[in-house]
Amino acid sequence: MGHPVVLVEKSAAPGGWLAGVREVVPQVPPYDRLQANPVPDLVRAVGRDERIRVLVNTVVSRISGQPGHFSVEVEGPNGKEQLGAGAIVQATGARPYDASRLAHLGFGASPDVVTSADLDAMLAKGELARPSDGRRPGRIVFVQCAGSREAAHLPYCSSECCATSLRQVMAVHQAWPEVECAVLYRDLRAPGQVEHFYRAVQEQSGVMLARGTVEGVTASGGRLGVKVKDSLLGERVEIEADLVVLAVGMVPNSADGEAIRQLRDARKRIERNESETQRKAAEEVAASLAHHDGTAILNLAYRQGPDLPVLAYGFPDSHFICFPYETRRTGIYTAGALRAPMDPAQAAEDGWGAAMKAAQTLSALEHGEAVHPRSGDFARADFFLQRCTQCKRCTEECPFGSIDEDEKGTPQYNASRCRRCGICMGACPERIISYADYSVDAVASMIKEIEVPEETEEKPRILALLCENDAYPALDDAAMKRATWNPWVRVIPVRCLGSVNIVWIAEALSRGVDGVILIGCKRGDDYQCHYVKGSELAHKRLENVQETLTRLSLESDRVRVVELARNELERIPVLFDEFAERLDELGANPLKGF
Repeated sequence: MGHPVVLVEKSAAPGGWLAGVREVVPQVPPYDRLQANPVPDLVRAVGRDERIRVLVNTVVSRISGQPGHFSVEVEGPNGKEQLGAGAIVQATGARPYDASRLAHLGFGASPDVVTSADLDAMLAKGELARPSDGRRPGRIVFVQCAGSREAAHLPYCSSECCATSLRQVMAVHQAWPEVECAVLYRDLRAPGQVEHFYRAVQEQSGVMLARGTVEGVTASGGRLGVKVKDSLLGERVEIEADLVVLAVGMVPNSADGEAIRQLRDARKRIERNESETQRKAAEEVAASLAHHDGTAILNLAYRQGPDLPVLAYGFPDSHFICFPYETRRTGIYTAGALRAPMDPAQAAEDGWGAAMKAAQTLSALEHGEAVHPRSGDFARADFFLQRCTQCKRCTEECPFGSIDEDEKGTPQYNASRCRRCGICMGACPERIISYADYSVDAVASMIKEIEVPEETEEKPRILALLCENDAYPALDDAAMKRATWNPWVRVIPVRCLGSVNIVWIAEALSRGVDGVILIGCKRGDDYQCHYVKGSELAHKRLENVQETLTRLSLESDRVRVVELARNELERIPVLFDEFAERLDELGANPLKGF
């Protein structure tokens, strides 16, 4: 697409673990035989391209700035070097799960229990030998989901293990047809065209694929015994083997989530300026984690931490439903097995997607526009710093790390990192943050224009604040389907529930509005909030509002927060009606007329 690229590679050569594999699962017709690995040719093509600069044995030691103006410091054999970049793609891949934790499957108890990565290393050399005695095995047993889909190890499926075992079985059969291969699986997953390859492997002589759960692997007299339960071969069987291959899952090469959480917690305790003993303890924790291996990939000079926020299993956090390549750091995209478990073909396609997003970012920044989800927005946040109290809520709550701070805690806004969600505006107790087309005063003015009937009119008034991404379009769809809802409701769209400043709720209730309902995107592990943390933050803030209402002798039920998916348009009229019925039970707002 015409953009020059710098490729930073930690090892001695690019290509990752796949570069060492001789043949790959077929990616073109007829899909029934192994194909030559395309990665070595791709590596050579990259090396010949004058627009691509490849830095090997090099790591990123620091990244500062913002999209369009990243300053990247790299450290390699020739020392440190400063580079400029407009966008960043992190494709640091994944590594095999630590097989030493799989003692129940015989790893460590016998040298003849190896991982799929170990077998690939043998096949790459054109060898097949038992580590214990160097002899060729007569029978190899492949154990699928070794440590995967288990709560004690990796709860998720790593996506490529089944195809890898099928590839290895085919490679063994072609080179050493006399070697028997047995694949023991709980579920063998071969999506898409891989199904053709799966059938081709099944048809090979000396190959058995059997469903069952492996309970353990024992070693005795130079032979291995693989114990299987719930198998199609019987309730419990034991299969003898000369070599056992564990198809271990993949762990992303990303920041260590637990280390980052501990580091942030320690820094917060330092900022709270607790007792000297507590502060020293927190400083010790922070010092011990400051250069943790798990946090030394991007080394971002961001207030919210040195690397991308990660999910429970270490994969970078993003809005993975609508914006799969995005991360919570604008202009930085993830691709391949770092982003999610996937096979090589998926990873290659993923790389195309991330490259396209990086190019789109450069194009948007060239015109001064925001990127996803408010693409094309030219407005920027404006900070009236004369009234700032350095409370740091805006810097802490921004999901995208858009705001840094100086040594006094004064916010330092990075416009190109901003997604224009307005969460900082909702967080600010002093209301000093606004946009030219969206501000606390603008929405407050809308609320003031809402007619509030007198108590004697028996027409309760309800204010509905609906997020513009899911709830408001869903209401629009409901209207197009001629749905009807309670006439007491007055709707104001907001960018995100996280942008709702509690002064709007206070303004509405003080003017006599009987109830306020906020409807936004879903939160949680399968959230759809377009700004990742908006709905979650709204819930936390509204808990404090409801406590305040109780102290003012106003029922906490007068304010309600509801989460809703984009396709749940039938729910909105029902929610309005149910809320109206509850307000009818509570009676009129006692602040009417004041």
